Amino acid sequence: MKTTIKPTKSPIEESKGSEAFAFTRENYRWVLIGLAFIVVGFLLMIGGGSSDPDVFSQGIFNFQRMTLAPLLVLAGYAIEIYAIMKKTDH
Repeated sequence: MKTTIKPTKSPIEESKGSEAFAFTRENYRWVLIGLAFIVVGFLLMIGGGSSDPDVFSQGIFNFQRMTLAPLLVLAGYAIEIYAIMKKTDH
């Protein structure tokens, strides 16, 4: 009895046939939304300094820099995790 060995395709050759991407358009939309939240959060943290280095400015302790900006950054990271973990509908 003669046995024949069939050549198998490498994983690279098998993946060339499938044209599906890992993320859909909706995933990328969520990634951009999350990125916008992160950028806005970091922009809100900018400032609060004084023009004179010998004078202390209480402006660094306002609501915008101490509460709102970090919450926006954390929300942006949470949106990014959601965007990556969101199941695609193939």
